[in-house]
Amino acid sequence: MYRFRTLKFARAWQICEPSAKCTLLQDAKCTAKQIHLMLRKIIRASQIRISRFKVIGLTCLLVLSHPSMADSLSQAKRMHDRLAGVPGSQSTLEEMATLIDAGDPNAAAYIAMENPNFYNVTLKNWVTPWTNEEADIFAPLNDYTATVIGMARDNVDFRLVLSGDILYTAQGVSGIPAYSTSNNAHYETLENNGVDLSTALVRSTQSAITGLPSDATAGIMTTRGAAKSFFKDGTNRAMLRFTLMNHLCTDLEALKDTSLPPDRIRQDLSRSPGGDSRIFANSCTGCHNGMDPLAQAFAYYEYEYNVEADPEGENGQITYNSAGELDPQTNSRVTAKHRINANNFPFGFIIEDDRWDNYWREGINQTLGWSEQLSGFGYGAKSMGEELANSEKFASCQVSKVFENVCLRSPQDADDRSAISAITSAFKSDGYNIKTAFAQSASYCAGE
Repeated sequence: MYRFRTLKFARAWQICEPSAKCTLLQDAKCTAKQIHLMLRKIIRASQIRISRFKVIGLTCLLVLSHPSMADSLSQAKRMHDRLAGVPGSQSTLEEMATLIDAGDPNAAAYIAMENPNFYNVTLKNWVTPWTNEEADIFAPLNDYTATVIGMARDNVDFRLVLSGDILYTAQGVSGIPAYSTSNNAHYETLENNGVDLSTALVRSTQSAITGLPSDATAGIMTTRGAAKSFFKDGTNRAMLRFTLMNHLCTDLEALKDTSLPPDRIRQDLSRSPGGDSRIFANSCTGCHNGMDPLAQAFAYYEYEYNVEADPEGENGQITYNSAGELDPQTNSRVTAKHRINANNFPFGFIIEDDRWDNYWREGINQTLGWSEQLSGFGYGAKSMGEELANSEKFASCQVSKVFENVCLRSPQDADDRSAISAITSAFKSDGYNIKTAFAQSASYCAGE
């Protein structure tokens, strides 16, 4: 039995004894007694003069700071702070603590998510970096962001974020400009006026509000906000790249596979950049052989704006060439941007329609977990979005992003990775409800 020289010392130890276990330096598991002995050795080695009672106090502090020792009220507070971004009322925290004590921390998390700040602050800040190339968290609210927030509130199958005919706008709010296809005033006014998005947003369809044909809608990819960022100028490849980054947590460099055929790489890509064909064969082709066949899904889209009067495209709008609408430069539905720089390699692939193919179903990128229920090819952005959103990588990416947002850190060890796997399974089995991922991530990290 561990003996103490003074009653005061023994009583202090008894305060810490029920703590059982702790984690020291995040990986070495030890008992409270071992922590105390370690501290004494450190103090002796350092030749620091300190009373034994102070050593016990420090031991208590280390032990009681461990996640396993956080009481239910502390866990409720941490949950609420991280989900809502603001402190919860005493009655709310007590209600959450009661649920935690009853073994239902997920229900406690859902109470925290009833706070309007979960939508106006947490979700807004979570989504906003996806809406622009700079990943600027301070960018204004727009239809991309609002649509994701609305989908989360209404428990909409999150796979529709890349394929649905869906759009959220505010209704019944005085002093708010109507939605416009050529500016962002509707959403910026909502944000500037501090309107409660948890009640103001109403679900509608892009086809009803923006005029896009329903079969040309593809969730957030065909919102005005996304078009302004990723269809503006360029060749529309940016839309695919940033969709992969934001919704499959994978940039093109990680997908590079030079073993795939380069037959769909467009004319605008030189086959000998800088006069060295080896660069194309060993680098460029590794990304473009998979990217170009998928990005062809965007062949009929453009973001039109006045380059001289409005160089930033603040008053531009997304356009789509429906059947019978021909681009004057290509004399087809394919927009002119898809035929630019054709002289770079005249023998390259010429886009004639919006047929896409997923070459990444072969080779090393099979590991993204493509759905066997889908064919791997199709026409237009909607079906291509379905291809991406039904992959295993899409589901795990959403959960990983939520985990980092709620836990304020990236996964660090086998326990974290196991938790993410379990949360991903729950996310999918619950109809891809993104709030399930938030609730379970908050529960997992509540004791930290």
